[in-house]
Amino acid sequence: MQSNFSTLDWMVFSSYFLVLILTTVVLSQNKIKTSRDYFTGGNAIPMFAVAISVLATSQSAATFLGGPEYSFGKDLTFLGFYASAFLAVIFVAKVLIPRFYAINAITVYEYLNHRYGGNSKQYAGIMFLVGRLFASGARLYIGALAISMILFSDIASTHIAISIAILMIGALGYTYFGGVKSVIFSDIIQAVTYVGAGLAVLIYLYYSMSIDFSTLISTLNENDKLKVVDFSFSGGFTVWTLLTGWFLLNIAAYGLDQDMTQRVLTCKDKDEGAKSLIYSIIFTIPVALLFMLIGLLLYIFYMHPELSGFKAVCVDQQFNGQKVTIFMLYILNEMPEGLRGLVTVGAIAAALSSTNSVLSAMASVAVEDIYRPWLAKEGRDEAHFLKVSRMMVITFAILLCGMAMISFYWQQFTELPLLSFALGVMAFAYASLLGVYGAAIFTNRGTERTVIFALIGGFLTVLILQPYVIGAVIEVKVDFAIQMVLGTLVSFGIMMMERVED
Repeated sequence: MQSNFSTLDWMVFSSYFLVLILTTVVLSQNKIKTSRDYFTGGNAIPMFAVAISVLATSQSAATFLGGPEYSFGKDLTFLGFYASAFLAVIFVAKVLIPRFYAINAITVYEYLNHRYGGNSKQYAGIMFLVGRLFASGARLYIGALAISMILFSDIASTHIAISIAILMIGALGYTYFGGVKSVIFSDIIQAVTYVGAGLAVLIYLYYSMSIDFSTLISTLNENDKLKVVDFSFSGGFTVWTLLTGWFLLNIAAYGLDQDMTQRVLTCKDKDEGAKSLIYSIIFTIPVALLFMLIGLLLYIFYMHPELSGFKAVCVDQQFNGQKVTIFMLYILNEMPEGLRGLVTVGAIAAALSSTNSVLSAMASVAVEDIYRPWLAKEGRDEAHFLKVSRMMVITFAILLCGMAMISFYWQQFTELPLLSFALGVMAFAYASLLGVYGAAIFTNRGTERTVIFALIGGFLTVLILQPYVIGAVIEVKVDFAIQMVLGTLVSFGIMMMERVED
């Protein structure tokens, strides 16, 4: 099927990739001599640059499209997720970051080696790599879906493969040559791109409807779309789930996931690292609000044609036989030339900012937590480990592309929810890691042996509570917050079973 891109759209698209190429060349000029330089930028990255990079890493094409989808279908309660994240980041900044800097860590899992010795950091590193391969491969697939629909108006396998390649090549250029320093500064470019695209859509959408502001607000309020705080016990993003399961998830995401925390470890000291995390959340909240406001305007546009002038109420989010998000429907059917190209590069930028970061994070764990200890007695020089670091970046780029294509075929030819599983795998790993680190930091319990059993126990607990597992046995749906809490408690309980002998 032919692309619905105009000449102007292709000009915007080409200009963006020209910027990518030029910035890749500029940012790859760093003189890197060791794997530590490659993965921590010599601990010389400015705090605000790190904060914006953390913001960009936390976003993705799924966020770019999912934010408007949530507010279109529900309300603004998803903003509570970021309030929960703010509290979690305070905890991470005060409790975890100082401990990582105290041992001069390259990865967050080195703390387990410091605490328990032996192979504990390898166990945590493997848990991270497996989870990230599934989760980030699925995230890459979601980004490719969006790009394929916009560029080619379909999701044929060849077009999905091309879209995956576009995203991975863009991410690989930064990561392979310049390491985490290039990734961080490229993230600033990507953040400006997708926030700029979001602002352009918001402004265009608002003025295209010729609706006065007071009517807009009153209509949204009458339809209960402006609710921010939910005190019910319905699950989702209520006050109770935000203070329990989602709070735990955010502690793990910002403090125990190398994909996110690697950036914080590039600052010059623990104080700068802590500040970068706090500022990242302060910057993220208005960005999240931006995309949710787009969803509210899309609600007025499609569901209140008497106000927007649209031809009829939208009830079917289909395009060429494929179910799409409401933002994607608008992009494909209503967006004018030029702006469609800008939104496309915005979606690519959101996907790139999460993809290049995970390449660096996975490579750092593979080299520093698994490969280097394995060769500890062989006396290899830093040139060797730097070479291996770059090889690992390419290796994980290939594996992530493979996982993205597996996600495509799985969704096309089976009814099993691989994508939901893949996106949730890091939550399974998070519960395990929270229990292990809780024991390591707040108790004198746990051993190298209990670490591996706690990681497996927490993972299996969350897996068993998934609807496609427990739901196949009994008709019950366990809320995500409860899954996180129970998984963490099981992992923590296993850690309590033994104590290192003095």
